[in-house]
Amino acid sequence: MTSNSSLEERMAAVEAALSQIQKQIAPTQSLNGVQQITGSFKDEPAFEEILALGQAIRRGDESVLNAPEQE
Repeated sequence: MTSNSSLEERMAAVEAALSQIQKQIAPTQSLNGVQQITGSFKDEPAFEEILALGQAIRRGDESVLNAPEQE
């Protein structure tokens, strides 16, 4: 019966290893789409410009819509 106990021991080791792997790859917290991209544009000059243009438009300064593009 040594082969059976060896097989049982090996199976228990495989199950323990699988359980450990599943814990490692399981997401600790589910994130929605906004949470996943939050901060991804930090320190990006183009994004800062877009924010400034959006604020100008909300203040009623629509002349920024007709401004020539700068490259």
